[in-house]
Amino acid sequence: MSQRDEMDLAEWTMELKNALEFTAHWDRHAWVMFTIWIILVPFVVVITRFGKPRPSAEGIPKASPKLGRKLLWFTLHRAGLFLLTLASLFAGLIAIAANGGLSTSLHAFFGNTTIALGLLQLVSAWLRGTHGGRDPSISTPDQPAFIPGDHYDMSPRRRWFEAVHKTVGYFTLVSALGAVATGLAHYWIMAIAIGLGLVVPLWAAIAIALEAKGLRHDTYLANFGTGNHHPFNKSRMDELTGD
Repeated sequence: MSQRDEMDLAEWTMELKNALEFTAHWDRHAWVMFTIWIILVPFVVVITRFGKPRPSAEGIPKASPKLGRKLLWFTLHRAGLFLLTLASLFAGLIAIAANGGLSTSLHAFFGNTTIALGLLQLVSAWLRGTHGGRDPSISTPDQPAFIPGDHYDMSPRRRWFEAVHKTVGYFTLVSALGAVATGLAHYWIMAIAIGLGLVVPLWAAIAIALEAKGLRHDTYLANFGTGNHHPFNKSRMDELTGD
């Protein structure tokens, strides 16, 4: 390689390095993550937990509009958490680049754990199995027809999915809280500290109030209906009556 080529390569390498360097704006990083994990994600969780329609005889018809009253909670849960998790991943990658690589701090541990658990939630959602339930294509008004499915039959696969998905979801929020708290120890922002002290108790108060009002409806009953002919309803009733 000639001296000229070496100079061109060195110049190109320097330009590439400069292009890949990020100016750290830790205040923006803090606000983005605070907004995602302390405000928006808990909002979606509250809607998911307390926004299901009251159980009825027919449940949620398959033709229900995605943004209608019966399915809005699920649409927000699926689309909202998907987009928020990806936004968080993108913000986390920018922070790693600005930091010059992975950090070994406690804040980095909580932050990386939060994003990893969030991504695990997205993956686990693909493993929830089939839905099943009422099939409009072969049903009549007088004779509804039902097809098997992991959710409708509450198969072992579905039970394990719900156990993992719900438990990991709550641990993700706890990890996010730890990430924000330890982040403030690195980069103090008074407004975020005050917001954290106000928003977390507010979410707790909202959850308590909605729970007390009886708005946390059973997912299976809301989805498939209250009839005792549905497999999981029947099995629970049999357990209560000792049959």
